[in-house]
Amino acid sequence: MNKRNSSPRFLWSCLAVGCLTGSVDGADSLTIGEALKKADAWYQSTEGRQALSNVLSHQSVRGDWPKNTRTAAAPSTNTAAHIQGTFDNGATTGELRLLARAFRLTRNQAYRDAFMRGLDHIIGAQYANGGWPQYAPPPPNSYHRHITFNDGTMQRLLELLRDVARDPGFGFVDSRRRESAATAFERGVGCILKCQVVVSGRKTVWCAQHDEVTLQPRSARTYELESLSGSESAGLLLFLMSEAKPSPAMIEAVEAGVRWFESSKLTGLREVRVDGDKRMIPDSEAPPLWARFYEIGTNRPFYCGRDGIKKFNLSEIESERRNGYAWHGGWGDTVQQRFAVWQREHKSR
Repeated sequence: MNKRNSSPRFLWSCLAVGCLTGSVDGADSLTIGEALKKADAWYQSTEGRQALSNVLSHQSVRGDWPKNTRTAAAPSTNTAAHIQGTFDNGATTGELRLLARAFRLTRNQAYRDAFMRGLDHIIGAQYANGGWPQYAPPPPNSYHRHITFNDGTMQRLLELLRDVARDPGFGFVDSRRRESAATAFERGVGCILKCQVVVSGRKTVWCAQHDEVTLQPRSARTYELESLSGSESAGLLLFLMSEAKPSPAMIEAVEAGVRWFESSKLTGLREVRVDGDKRMIPDSEAPPLWARFYEIGTNRPFYCGRDGIKKFNLSEIESERRNGYAWHGGWGDTVQQRFAVWQREHKSR
């Protein structure tokens, strides 16, 4: 098993978007996450070579890959010109990590060439302010153009760029590209710090997406309104805490974000399912929960259906959205556990 690609940081990112889920019964159901967990010999096997060929066939002309597609399981039925690639839902970064490992083990130039196209696309897609759209080039009048923290999109890009710039395993990348990756990484971290929402003079956390020009919180789909996001903010804090030598600005951002999580936890409530329907019930012994969305200014948890109308009770939105979205989670627990260790590693100012 490749130890670098099984690091807690990388596996957390994969689990956040489900790239490690799915059957492991056969090559026809293989996910990128499963392929990355294969032994080195697999990459030289007939099955491995076919899976990698499949991955290559799904790369778009721009250099990225489609989401919600098992790109290692079967060859693409589309031409490269008709593939819509994205950075969302773990797409592209997972394929690039797989191809990087494949090239290290096989020295097959096709894998390196595809990796370079994908890396160049990521670096070229970055906004001057350091953020990334959900895919590039983004449509001008869609939320996809916004800086995308949703589902860990931007942090996965930054983790890959950091590895390209610093990890000896990416030594096959030429020095010019490694320097560009390092620069893009630094700009991206700066963008995260600038996007941290300030309320009444205090830094809080982040929205799932921010305006690509003003950096202000922005809505996405009709049920994803401007907010402080418990889920995405947890991922961003974990990313900032993963940096070995955080700057004073990064330390300040982490400490402010952790304070927000402590002040925003929901206690005495448990999310349950009754006959398949989500409900919130009182329970004094329930562990703390955090909401997906908090209203900016009041910090009240809110919920929203496809009508786009904000509600403050989960039961008030339609069943389809109530049961088809992650409205609560233990995200703050993960943040607080990591912070306890991080504090010892990096003394607060």
